[in-house]
Amino acid sequence: MSDVIKDLSELRLSYQKGELHEDQVHANPHEQFLLWFNHALAANLHEPYAMSLATADKKGHPHVRTVLLRGATEDGYAFYTNYDSQKGLDLESNPYAQILFYWAEQERQIRISGRVVKISEEESTDYYHKRPRDSQIAAHISMPQSGVIESREELQQRFQALHDRVEQQAQLDKPEFWGGYRIEPDYYEFWQGRPNRLHDRLSYEKISGVWTLQRLMP
Repeated sequence: MSDVIKDLSELRLSYQKGELHEDQVHANPHEQFLLWFNHALAANLHEPYAMSLATADKKGHPHVRTVLLRGATEDGYAFYTNYDSQKGLDLESNPYAQILFYWAEQERQIRISGRVVKISEEESTDYYHKRPRDSQIAAHISMPQSGVIESREELQQRFQALHDRVEQQAQLDKPEFWGGYRIEPDYYEFWQGRPNRLHDRLSYEKISGVWTLQRLMP
């Protein structure tokens, strides 16, 4: 059995890779997001489009998981899932969420929060048909998502059964219970690690339709 680490108090890094100043950022937070996101893409980081999605159910119990960003415009940030999943059920009763991008190699993170809306059926269908065939099949059989299943073997059997049944079909229909959401942002926070834990944190908050930039304590 591996040794268990009992004291983590001495494990730390001194962040040295960047700075973040008010006079060097875009007035529009989406433009600043694109700047950093494109830096992460250009650096060939592992899945820089992966983001933590935090939701809460009607009792206020939080749930967080990693999903993939599948669209980024000034109108919002899109991801796709099963509408009957835990995240879908949360958003049905509490349509607000926050996403977090963390790029450790660049000592940066971005938080974005806002109201969440379903994207159009047409847009969801278009994206569904761009997915690999096996991913399309997986969306069909993962019902109910997060539900209990007896074994890995049963999951594989369900997948193979549908795979064989639709092998000759040119195109699969998108499941009715699957589609996309878009987070319409009203708050951004950009974090750049700095030495001595004096990190740079700049927030943008939409007040009366105007983005207001502020520096936050680290």
